[in-house]
Amino acid sequence: MTALNEEENHSIFDSDKRLTFLILCLISVLLLYVKKSFIENETAAFEFMQDRPEGAILQLISGLQFLSIPFIYAWKFTVIGFVLWVGCFLFGYRITFSQCWSVVMAAEFVFIVPELLKIIWFLFIKTDPTVPEIRAFYPLSLMHFFDYQTLLGSRFAYPLRAISLFEILYVLVLVRGVNFFSMRTHKQNNATWWIVSCSYVLVFILWLAFYMIVYK
Repeated sequence: MTALNEEENHSIFDSDKRLTFLILCLISVLLLYVKKSFIENETAAFEFMQDRPEGAILQLISGLQFLSIPFIYAWKFTVIGFVLWVGCFLFGYRITFSQCWSVVMAAEFVFIVPELLKIIWFLFIKTDPTVPEIRAFYPLSLMHFFDYQTLLGSRFAYPLRAISLFEILYVLVLVRGVNFFSMRTHKQNNATWWIVSCSYVLVFILWLAFYMIVYK
């Protein structure tokens, strides 16, 4: 019992929010820097634009991407955390919004892996990529089953990149996080799968459907 309590006390779901958020942002900034400096900026298209007026705009957008990382994360965790919290509330689970926020933040580390794989792929395997190839590449996603050249710029490009093995793993981590906090007030946790399915998964599917409908 003591070992179990120590494991729960050291879980990433219950770790210091500020420190975890800072670590996540720093990792994301580092990966974005590597991807832009050693992959995107080395493409022929970027080198062509670099000495043109549009190059300054690209540099400005690039800088804004770095600055926007913590704000994007904060917004994403708040929205998905709220969706997850509503699901917990509807199923009668006394899990706080702050705890749901922590679960979503911990689950975000899953998406660090595909970014790392993307960097490794274009640095060491496909060493001379084009901009469309970089934009279309997402490890273990449905995009790999289709011709990206015909899909880029279409309404199906984003959904096919979004539906991936890492998205499934993300859902599994959400379930594990809800289960972690529900153990404190519930002995039976059979509903945790339903909580995540009826909250995040449902909203995710609706968002993809909405995206494809309104995309022009």
